[in-house]
Amino acid sequence: MNPNPILEVDQVTRRFGGLTAVNKVSFTVQPSEILSVIGPNGAGKSTLFKLISSFLHTSEGEVRLKGERISDLAPHIVARKGVVRTFQETTIFRAMTVRENIIIAHHLRAKASLAGYFWGSAAARQDQAAFARSADEIIQFLGMGAIANELASNLPQGNLRALGIAIGLATDPKVLLLDEPFAGMNHDETMHMVQLVQNVRQERGITVLLVEHDIPAVMKISDRIVVINFGEKIAEGTPEDIRNNDKVIEAYLGREDDAIGM
Repeated sequence: MNPNPILEVDQVTRRFGGLTAVNKVSFTVQPSEILSVIGPNGAGKSTLFKLISSFLHTSEGEVRLKGERISDLAPHIVARKGVVRTFQETTIFRAMTVRENIIIAHHLRAKASLAGYFWGSAAARQDQAAFARSADEIIQFLGMGAIANELASNLPQGNLRALGIAIGLATDPKVLLLDEPFAGMNHDETMHMVQLVQNVRQERGITVLLVEHDIPAVMKISDRIVVINFGEKIAEGTPEDIRNNDKVIEAYLGREDDAIGM
């Protein structure tokens, strides 16, 4: 294992009054790895994601990207540094097309000022041309050409999730955080999304950290899995390790064969 992880979660804790939602959780994520965080409802997974992306501040501990502390910075600063989160309800402009949504997402990388965009400066025109080229490349990469000019409001669930990944890629992430990317999908849509995420890692070298309830998909896609229960990490390892971990079976998977689709 690489001694220099791209992301380190170090003793991260978050309290809400007398409730400890996340308690001293630690793990590392290696470059170009796909790591999944699983656990029962209310286990603290979503809170942990918000802490990693700095949508919430830590009560204790810290998150580091390539050795640099990023916890408690403003979320847009964390995104600019390369830790980008997609959401369960994808943040999109539904009255715009797929291509327009992806172009807009590039503005996190804008070189021109706001005034430059208002007045149409040379730098703003260069940004817009570069963003359009990049959007077209992302559309081609994700195989979304057939829906590029479709209004986002008309997209089915699977295409909306793919658009969420496209929007994330537009920000040029180092670590992409996917919040339940397979939610609400049928089997074929899920397998297609699994392949998209694997392509993001294999062809772009992007590290992927995801929270997900679809255990068969998690077992298929993950290099390693971290299991959270009652805000604490109870297990970490390969899918095979997790599949055979007594603590995980007792706390989460229950009847093993039914839960993991084996």
